[in-house]
This record gives sequence, C-alpha cells and structure tokens, in this order.
Amino acid sequence: MMCVALGASAQQFGHERDAGEPGRFDHYAVALSWSPSYCATHDDANQCSTGRQLGFVLHGLWPQYEKGYPQKCSTERLPERDKQRYAPLFPSPKMIGHQWSKHGTCSGLNPAAYFELSEKLQKQLAIPAPYQRPAQPVRASYGEFVQAFRAANPRLADKSVLPFCADGGRFLREIHVCYDKRGASASCSDGEIRRSMNTCRQPTFVMQNVR
Repeated sequence: MMCVALGASAQQFGHERDAGEPGRFDHYAVALSWSPSYCATHDDANQCSTGRQLGFVLHGLWPQYEKGYPQKCSTERLPERDKQRYAPLFPSPKMIGHQWSKHGTCSGLNPAAYFELSEKLQKQLAIPAPYQRPAQPVRASYGEFVQAFRAANPRLADKSVLPFCADGGRFLREIHVCYDKRGASASCSDGEIRRSMNTCRQPTFVMQNVR
C-alpha cells in the first residue's frame, strides 16, 4: 500500500477561535486534501500542473478543541532553515508559512518538532489501493470509504477517519485523521463527526480522478 503524498489545499471545517494558547488543545486532526477536487476550481501551477497526478495531499496538522479550534496562538516566526527543510512536505511553497502561523503556533512545539510530527503522521498512514491515484472517478458510500481506511490501517482508533465533501455532498474534498497530543490514533470529536456526516450527506460521493 502506498503512503499518502503530501501537499496543501482545501477548505477547513470547524469553528475557529482567535487568541488560543500554545499547547492548550484537545487533539490533532491531520487534514489531507483530495487534490483533484482542489484543482477542479483552482489554477495552482505548483499543485495542479498536468501530469502531477497528486491524490491525497497534506493540508496541515491542526490542533483541535472538542468544539472548534485555536489559531494564530503566537507570533513565533518560522526560521528560514526550517522553512527550506520542510517546504517539500507541501506541493505549494506558500503553504508552509501559513500552516505554521495559523496552526503550528498552537501546537506548543517548536517549528522543527511540529513539522517532524506532521511528516511522521503522514508517512505512517496507508492509503487504500483504490484511492491512491485513480485513473477514473471512484464512487463510495461514507461507510465504505471509512472502512477501507480502517482495513488499510488496522491500528486506527474507531471514528478517527472522517471524510468531508463539497457541492452538497457530491464530491470528496478532504479527510481528517485524528490523533492525540502524543501522535497516537484517537477518535475525532462529536462535533467533527457531525460536520463530516453533514457535508457528506448524499448516499455516495465521488472521488475525482487524478490528472
């Protein structure tokens, strides 16, 4: 099985809160965007050039509350050495600075530790074979999709993988995979689960094919 490719894009789901305190949150959500959905509405040469064939890409590692999430918790700058080292985690170079300032500053970790954890969690997640780089659109129900990830990753906790959809539930937009502060698999919050099911409210949704 192929581990997830990295990158950035897509809409965040939840209720943001300004003025969070670094390190004070309940769990992490690793947000993985489905790149074909992003590229259907964005002209991003870094991510969407013909032939890149990106599937799931890293949007970010996001500290979460049980309800909502913190953002911009400090003004700590991202050192240039860390920016250069970890920029390849994302297909678009502009993403790393944004992810650090909005989400990384709330982790309580220094920049290197934060992006190392992002990389570790990305690498250990196996993408089910049908969802890696499909040449044709793939249709799945909510339950089928989640079960495929659980089968590919038997150590994932129950309710730890949540799809999020766009266009009234027609297309997969991204997934959230939840972890505790130590990086161990954990169930997502009830609020995240409700938002996930609300966005993917159709009987099935489509994963657009890679290009």
